Amino acid sequence: MNTLKAGDNAPEFVLLDQNGLKTSLADIPGKRALIYFYPKAMTPGCTVQACCLRDNMAKLAAANVEVMGISTDKPEKLLRFFEKELLNFTLLSDETHEVAEKFGVWAKKSFMGKTYEGIHRISFLIDEAGKVEKVFDDFKTSNHHDIVLNYLQQKTTSK
Repeated sequence: MNTLKAGDNAPEFVLLDQNGLKTSLADIPGKRALIYFYPKAMTPGCTVQACCLRDNMAKLAAANVEVMGISTDKPEKLLRFFEKELLNFTLLSDETHEVAEKFGVWAKKSFMGKTYEGIHRISFLIDEAGKVEKVFDDFKTSNHHDIVLNYLQQKTTSK
């Protein structure tokens, strides 16, 4: 798996959000973006991860971070997920997994003895200049938000 690294330019993309509107990184000028890839909307782990981000959105916004979740789900399913879990950030549909491939998170996976291609649960903090600031690839769905917030806190206190 050839995942983007800190210092790399984030690939430009345009995807449909949960409302079927075209959305891109360029839509959030002057902010950092937490782009988090997740396998499938409305599954247990992905729901835990999304709800933890939802519940910490004020802290993320205070650090000038906009959140975008990306999966291969269709916009209609993303809207159901968004509404069911009362999410407060953008979900993007990457049905062709083109963006996941650009970020290097689309690769072979194994589950219950089966091997298949899919999204690896990895997040990227993109800085205001469009560069990858930090890659988060070692977390559980229940502590993803804590690891991101701890990183943001350390960056703030080290300035």
